[in-house]
Amino acid sequence: MENEMEASDDRTPVTTQRKDRGPMPLAARRCYRLACSTGLALALCYGFDLGVPFVAPLFAVLLAAKPAPPPGARQSAGLLLFMALALGIGVLLGPPLQQAPFSTLLLIALGVFFCNRLAIVGGKELPATLLALGFTVIPAANSASPALATALVQAMVLGLAVAIASLWLVYPLFPEDPGAVPPQPPAATPAQGNWLSLRATLIVLPAFAFTLTNPTTNLPFLVKSILLGREASEMQLRGASRELVGSTLLGGLCAVGVWWCLSLAVELWFFTGWVLLVSLLLAAGSYQVFRNRLTPGFWVNTLLNMLILLGAAVQDSAQGKDVYQAFVVRMALFLGVAVYALAAMALLDWWRGRTVQRSPGEVD
Repeated sequence: MENEMEASDDRTPVTTQRKDRGPMPLAARRCYRLACSTGLALALCYGFDLGVPFVAPLFAVLLAAKPAPPPGARQSAGLLLFMALALGIGVLLGPPLQQAPFSTLLLIALGVFFCNRLAIVGGKELPATLLALGFTVIPAANSASPALATALVQAMVLGLAVAIASLWLVYPLFPEDPGAVPPQPPAATPAQGNWLSLRATLIVLPAFAFTLTNPTTNLPFLVKSILLGREASEMQLRGASRELVGSTLLGGLCAVGVWWCLSLAVELWFFTGWVLLVSLLLAAGSYQVFRNRLTPGFWVNTLLNMLILLGAAVQDSAQGKDVYQAFVVRMALFLGVAVYALAAMALLDWWRGRTVQRSPGEVD
C-alpha cells in the first residue's frame, strides 16, 4: 500500500508538469509576431537596400498589429495592386499641383477626406492609409523631382510586398487560436464619421502644405502627420494629449536609445536585434502583457514614431549630415504637429458644441 502511494506521489509532479507545458499564451504570441515581423522586414529591406528601407517595417507594424491571420495570396495581390493604383494617383496629381495649385489642393483635400472616411466608417484602415500616402506623399515628392516620386512608388510597393512576406514567414510560428474571431471596433455612424474625417483631414493638410516647402527633407514629417490624423480620429479629446504627445516623446526616446546602442556595433544584425527587442517591449504594452492604462494605439504609434525617426537618421548618416541636429529638428516638428493636432481637436470640438447648442429644434 505504501509503495502504491509512493508511486502515485512520484507520478503526480510529472502529470502537473505536463499540464503546465501548454501552448504559448495568445498575448505572448501576438507580441512575438509583431516584433519578429517588424525585425524581419527591417533586416530584408536594409540588407538588400530596397529603396526607402524604413517603409517596410512601418507596413509590417500596420499589418501585424491586428490580431488576425495575414492576408491570403489573392488579398495580398489585391493590396499590392491597390497600392500601385493609389500611388499612381499621386503621380498624376504632381504636374497639376505646380500648374494649378489651388484647384489641386482642393482635390487633394477631398481625397484625404475620402481616405479618412474609408477608414472610420468603412473600417478599411490599411487601404485608407495606402490611399492617403498616394494623395499626399507622392504629389509632394513629385513637386521636388518626378524621379523621386517614381522611386518612392517603387519603394513603397516593394516595402508592402516585403512586409506581407515577413508576416507570412512569422505567422506559422506564432499563430492565432483556431477559430478565433478578431474583435471588431464599433463602426461610426455616417454623421459622426463625416465629422471625424473632417477633423483628421484638417490635421493632415497643414503638414502637407509645410512639406511642399522642402519635400526631400520633410517627407518623414508628412508620413507622421498621416498616421497622427488616423490616430486622432480614433480618440476623444480627453486624454488625447497623453496619446498624441506621449507616444511621440516615447517614440523619440526609443529611437535615441536604439541609435546609441547601435553605435556600439554598426552592424545590420545589431540594428535588427535592437529594433526587435524594443518592438517586443512595446508590443507587450499594447497587448497588456504587463498591466497599464494606456491604449494599444499608444504603444503601436510609439513604435511607428521610432521607426520613422530611425529610418530618417540612417538616411541622414548615409548622406553625411549631422544626425543629432537633424533629429532635434525632426523631433521638434513631430511634437509641433502633435500639439497642433490637440489644438485643432479642441477648437473644432468647441465649435461643434456651440453649433449644436445654437441649432433650433434640439430636444434635451
